[in-house]
Amino acid sequence: MQYDLIIIGMGLSGLMAAKTAAERGKKILLIGKGMGSLSLFSNTIDVLGNLPETMNISNGLSQWVKDHPEHPYSKVGSEGIQEGLSSFVSLFPPPYSFEATRDGNSLIPTGAGTLRPTYLIPVTMVAGTALKEGDALIVGFEGFKDFYAHYVADQLNCRGITLSLPGVSQRETTATALARLLEKQSFRRTIGGEIKKQLHGQTKVGLPALLGMNDPIQVKEDLEEIMGVEVFEIPILPPSIPGMRIFHRFKEWLIRKGVTFLSGYYVTRATLKGKRCEGIEVLRPPISTSYSSDHYILATGRFMGGGLAAGEEKISESVFGLPVFQPREREEWFQKCFFSNLPHPVHQSGILTDSSLRPVDEKGNLILENVRIAGSLLAHHHSIDEKSREGIEISTGYAAAKYAMEK
Repeated sequence: MQYDLIIIGMGLSGLMAAKTAAERGKKILLIGKGMGSLSLFSNTIDVLGNLPETMNISNGLSQWVKDHPEHPYSKVGSEGIQEGLSSFVSLFPPPYSFEATRDGNSLIPTGAGTLRPTYLIPVTMVAGTALKEGDALIVGFEGFKDFYAHYVADQLNCRGITLSLPGVSQRETTATALARLLEKQSFRRTIGGEIKKQLHGQTKVGLPALLGMNDPIQVKEDLEEIMGVEVFEIPILPPSIPGMRIFHRFKEWLIRKGVTFLSGYYVTRATLKGKRCEGIEVLRPPISTSYSSDHYILATGRFMGGGLAAGEEKISESVFGLPVFQPREREEWFQKCFFSNLPHPVHQSGILTDSSLRPVDEKGNLILENVRIAGSLLAHHHSIDEKSREGIEISTGYAAAKYAMEK
């Protein structure tokens, strides 16, 4: 089957690439094993969390691009990064929107009781960015072992409680089960009433980020009406319910735009001729199906997403067999001290590209002219230390599709 664009990878960068191309009326195939890392880690949109707290994000990005010419952001440019972020935000109009509460990063509480810098925040978490000592009640649930309310509250200088779950007989419960329970009005009334009894002058209630999968705003508003105080979500350990919301919103919008999804499948072979990819094969048991396109975007992520595979001697790329920028020897992958203040060299591994995100070798020679790379698979970033993962995925996914469609 023939498409204008085939995107391999269904994480945030692949979804952004699909959105960008779909807005231009292109015929798109999106292939992926699942939700990428959205269902694991994404709650907010980190763009560059290591900026000084007082620095404007726009100025910070401009300076970062100048200082880090090999970084993925430099392939997009500060203006392109802002365009990509604006495109992402446009997909989430009110009531469930993503907001920047100030010109720079804001600090939000986490499930570890720490404060983490981030840029774009879902509206369900905004009230947690301005906590004062003692003004919030942090609520956890018995049987839910991924959030310890008393520990979180102690770190935030607030009060914490743990509630039993009415009508739930299991000793342990999961994030998705709790999210579904909170979508039931009767459950919300019961929980809201119990929390209200525990309020002693607090003006906010912090809950783990479980306020429903489909309509978190309704859940939030109902609880606020019952309790008479503001409610906010606190990011917790995987799975990420807010990340699932992002994925489902993209999928719903893209399907309406005519994008073809192949979810749960992977590419088994790419047909290359000279400097072009002429087609791919996708295993759809018991058969393998061929697809072709004028352009391809590779957004398979790093090790967790399967985009990179670590062997005994070297790291390899799993779809096109592209050369991977990496330390020369296995012994050089990590610092001598695992908990070193310096990032481990292996974390900068990835695919080198030209200025339009096409793969090149270490000498800068073009490898494939109709393939572009997006997301964390790109080389020369430390997204964990930089707190830039979602920003890189959004901006490079947007730019890769834009560059491809301009051709």
